[in-house]
Amino acid sequence: MSDFEKGNRIVEMGWKPDKESNVPAYRQIIDYMSTKISKGDWTIGSVLPSQRALAKEFGVNRSTVVMALEELESFGILKGEVGKGTQVISNTWSLLISASTPDWSQYLRSGLFKENIPTIRTINKMEFEEGILRLGTGELSPRLYPEEMMKEIFSRLPHSISSLNYVEPLGLLELREVICERLKKKAIHCKPSNVLITSGSLQALQLISVSMLKQGSTIFTEAPSYIKSLQVFQSAGMKLLGVPIDREGIQYWQMASEQKSGEEALLYTIPTFHNPTGYVMTARRRQELFKFCTDNRLPIIEDDAYGDLWIDEEPPTPLKSMDQNGMILYVGTISKTLFPGLRVGWMVGSESVVDRLGDVKMQMDYGASSVSQWVLKEIMSGNAYDQYLEGTRHALKNRRNAMIAALKTHFNHLAFWDIPKGGFYIWVTLKKQVSIDKLFREALKEGILLNPGSIYDFKKSNTLRLSYAYVDEEKIMGSLEKLAVIVRKMQR
Repeated sequence: MSDFEKGNRIVEMGWKPDKESNVPAYRQIIDYMSTKISKGDWTIGSVLPSQRALAKEFGVNRSTVVMALEELESFGILKGEVGKGTQVISNTWSLLISASTPDWSQYLRSGLFKENIPTIRTINKMEFEEGILRLGTGELSPRLYPEEMMKEIFSRLPHSISSLNYVEPLGLLELREVICERLKKKAIHCKPSNVLITSGSLQALQLISVSMLKQGSTIFTEAPSYIKSLQVFQSAGMKLLGVPIDREGIQYWQMASEQKSGEEALLYTIPTFHNPTGYVMTARRRQELFKFCTDNRLPIIEDDAYGDLWIDEEPPTPLKSMDQNGMILYVGTISKTLFPGLRVGWMVGSESVVDRLGDVKMQMDYGASSVSQWVLKEIMSGNAYDQYLEGTRHALKNRRNAMIAALKTHFNHLAFWDIPKGGFYIWVTLKKQVSIDKLFREALKEGILLNPGSIYDFKKSNTLRLSYAYVDEEKIMGSLEKLAVIVRKMQR
């Protein structure tokens, strides 16, 4: 069966991607459509079926179709307009794939760094679309931006910045000194020579992945875990292994049977306001975990992105506070407590490790932004930042309470959840099984962007990561009411 046009609208195709092929389905769709256009089978002005119809025709998820159409739009081959659908606007694909042009898609497929799964790619794109309700976003609302504090900070910068040249490999000394002082409040005692400034905490993980472990090494982590939604360790040839988590933290004893003798491995953990569950590892579990890792010579990466965002009570001190032998790499960031646009994070470890990773970082980007480092140094130097944190915690408490109230109103018979004591997230488990990926797509049709639990878990998931940090407080009740309607329809 071949495709044909009816009134300049393509209404039938009869082709499907080869599911046995090593080529991703979205890439096969791009090749198929580009061939049709370049051969003249689809003329300029032709209108493609809807994304939903294409997904059904091809036998793939809608997000796969979206990825293919977006790439063709980026080449100027297609154009999508509200009310008009997606049209063919150019037939110059043959020029793009002529013999004189390299097959960039083949190069991209050959690279070591794996691409994100389609759901993550869709989330990353749709977060910047107008009119989207971001119910799972891991950042603070722009409404919480401390305008007055930042005005004061920026007014002082011309007098405090001595240079905007490159800074030393470990980062701005003045900032590292301030970070060391602040970490004392968490019972972490370190010197500036133990601190590496990174371009966000995610870069710290990337530096570790390319510098410290060989291919085939095992990364233990909670199941579910934020790191499961990334490809940073997998791209370096390592395997992620999920370890069950309960309300007291990771069940460390289950790692014993998984770790093979002589195998290189480490543990990545978020003990404080865990992402995505919001759990806080108890002080007792922290002590037990630290002893287990010490006895088994298992290094730890401790991610403390949310530690300052406690709401009801201060959490236990970080694992790093127990570390006297440099077995823990402690990672922090300003992205969650203030704003991610500064792109500043830090890692605390032994001098030998920090020096090595600092050298690798210099090879990557020759240092994090010196402007951002000077800004953060000014922010953290006085009392203004602590006052800001106090106000932010109060705002997050109000938002959390509003979301809990909305869940009780609209999801009481649909799901269960725990009330987080800090951080951003509420981990919601639906009582009846539904396709979480389908729920993601159906909600997106209604303008609601979710973070499905399937992107964080190691097994089939019936969960959602909701965030009260970003969505406007007055929209929380209405958005969850709308989401509940979608869930009920799917459960019929």
